[in-house]
Amino acid sequence: MKITLFAVTAIMVAVLTMVVTGVVNAQGIPPQSSNQIAAEDAFYTPGYSQLGTPAISPVLQRVVGDAAVVNPTRNPLQIALLRWYAANLTTQISVGGGPAGLAFDGSSIWVANPQSGDVIKVRASDRTVLGTFAAGSQPLDLAFDGSNIWVVNNDSDTVTELRASDGSTLGTFVVGTNPYALAFDGSSIWVANFGSNNVTKLRASDGSNLGTFPVGTMPHGVAFDGSSVWVANSGSSNVTKLRASDGKVLGTFAVGTQPSGLAFDGTTMWVANGQSNNVTKLALNGSVLGIFAVTGNPYALAFDGVSIWVANFGGSTVTKLNLGGVIQGTFKVGSTPVRVAFDGANIWVANRDSGTISKL
Repeated sequence: MKITLFAVTAIMVAVLTMVVTGVVNAQGIPPQSSNQIAAEDAFYTPGYSQLGTPAISPVLQRVVGDAAVVNPTRNPLQIALLRWYAANLTTQISVGGGPAGLAFDGSSIWVANPQSGDVIKVRASDRTVLGTFAAGSQPLDLAFDGSNIWVVNNDSDTVTELRASDGSTLGTFVVGTNPYALAFDGSSIWVANFGSNNVTKLRASDGSNLGTFPVGTMPHGVAFDGSSVWVANSGSSNVTKLRASDGKVLGTFAVGTQPSGLAFDGTTMWVANGQSNNVTKLALNGSVLGIFAVTGNPYALAFDGVSIWVANFGGSTVTKLNLGGVIQGTFKVGSTPVRVAFDGANIWVANRDSGTISKL
């Protein structure tokens, strides 16, 4: 039977249409549901796989198969800003007050200053200070819930909620002893209470106390992985995993000495171990996937979509790791960096002893 060029073209168009619209995949197999695809790509990390090799989005791979093009290691905002350099080594902003906490609200960086007892709002685009707002005694850490900024006040055993648009105080809520860090899980604020060895769960809509749950000794950091809350216990050198829905302990896992900061990369949890000078990478079941040496007392972590950034408390530096744990660079910042945050294009660092924040 003679097959015309038109017929061949029509068949190719039909097959491609079925692939793109989801009738079949590139191998002729019916695809997963849209919910399954969304779940995979919600936690896709562009740029590198867990082994440090180039990674391809599951959806992109599904549609074009082995011909897929590797995604760039910089996101569109970084490309638009011509962020081809590894780090900006010149930009520091004086904020005073021994900055200790950072949070990004979509347009501004918020800085907690424990020495002056206030919080500063800085426009990320041009570093303009937009306001200074009172908090409790010794504010240490911050979290953004989509509308408001939450502040842990270490000396007053409270958390303050500020409206992000204008810094107005919306409420102050009692938590445990010496609260040190906090995280938002989509509906609740979780507070690590360093002095009482527990975490407090607050409903973000009204600040109601939803429970207090025991963890390890001297909880220092907290992070959310999409379903569970992880707590770094600096005094017991382990991390506790809690079910976010009810606070049930799902596991306690040994890490390095004096863990402090945590960061979730979409598939694994990273832990900064200050006294053992390394970073631990954990699977979500708690198994150790890697231990990576980082000098200078690693203290805080942030994930930028491609890499893990480590603030080194004792080295006045930040270290950049790919997801395979390979060091991509170490960059000088201010004195005693204690927090690190990502704004979509740049890394920000709180330099406690120099009273500055760095924009890398």
